[in-house]
Amino acid sequence: MNNSDPRHIHIKDFTYDLPDNRIAKYPLEERDSSQLLVYKNNQITDSNFISITDFLPSDSLMVFNNTKVIQARMYFQKSTGAQIEIFCLDPYFPHDYNLIFQTTDKCSWHCMIGNLKKWKEGELTKEVIIKGDTLHITAKRIHSAGNTHIVEFSWDDKRFTFADILDICGELPIPPYLNRNTEEKDKATYQTVYSKIKGSVAAPTAGLHFTERVFTNLKDKGIKTDEVTLHVGAGTFKPVKSDTINDHEMHSEFISVRKETIEHLLSHQGNIIAVGTTSVRTLESLFYIGAGLETNPNPEHLKVDQWQPYDSSQNLITKDKALRNILDYLAENSLKVLLADTQIIIAPGYEFKIVTGIVTNFHQPQSTLLLLVSAFVKGDWKTIYNHALTHDYRFLSYGDSSLLLR
Repeated sequence: MNNSDPRHIHIKDFTYDLPDNRIAKYPLEERDSSQLLVYKNNQITDSNFISITDFLPSDSLMVFNNTKVIQARMYFQKSTGAQIEIFCLDPYFPHDYNLIFQTTDKCSWHCMIGNLKKWKEGELTKEVIIKGDTLHITAKRIHSAGNTHIVEFSWDDKRFTFADILDICGELPIPPYLNRNTEEKDKATYQTVYSKIKGSVAAPTAGLHFTERVFTNLKDKGIKTDEVTLHVGAGTFKPVKSDTINDHEMHSEFISVRKETIEHLLSHQGNIIAVGTTSVRTLESLFYIGAGLETNPNPEHLKVDQWQPYDSSQNLITKDKALRNILDYLAENSLKVLLADTQIIIAPGYEFKIVTGIVTNFHQPQSTLLLLVSAFVKGDWKTIYNHALTHDYRFLSYGDSSLLLR
């Protein structure tokens, strides 16, 4: 089935009143004690997250995003006393995440810069003490395009990688809508318990509710699990400011999916439950990567464009054929992991190709994440959000959870 083109959608139709006191500024002490709103067949049930297995179909495969949030925000002080904030978004050179974290002398990132007006020219330097040794770090702006800048970082001790430098002098970038500074405990609470692969500048927050106790319950019920990687960009906080979504540009995000995971998705005959909107975007992007390979089996670069899902010529094959196309591509190129970029926007009118259920938090008004939720529940998002608002659910990253089922 083809998707209906959503470009005419007015974002003002996806707003609601979110009082500041409903935004969870901190997580609960017990991750899995949060409330859980279950939506199925247009019916809502209130529960607790520890009981999520009671509502999952027994044939479910749950797919998690194993990305890890990096301490992407660094502060440099000029000799004048002005403080400059550099927020690393994604790698420029080396472009590969693994390689850039392993560099031992210099690397370049796409960045946002705070207090830019005070950094007109020249280099910024920072001195840090690591294990008794003094390390000098230099930042040099080498190109600017709009609000994004390419910044080259260099340092004078090859014993330390860029990953070490971020761990030592970077700050974890918690969401701006929390309206507070990052605290030491955020380093633990703003990561999922299964996070592995460094690269995100925002957590896949639907996963914050999962604990070892929940995973034990999943295993006991026979629920299968698998993982993908999508490195969440700062664009996840970007509200839609245009009147219609036609003028809103999605940030490109890096995805990585193992061959075994694609085989698992192909062989699994039951429900596929995406944990978080990042897992949804990754899984649905797989279909359109496979659709692209149908007509161009050897592209230079694998990428899903923002509006690709709404091109009728991209919706002519089955899910299984799309996944087989990816496996053929990996075999042809002797690859064990699919690496790609996605700009996919999922909005009302979108027909889901792979995902049959979603675990997700409650999102900001006028956000692309709310558009995704609306697409999945066939426009019934107001029923869900009104219920959450009138039943004391906590909202946004550190808030409560929902399980959306068809």
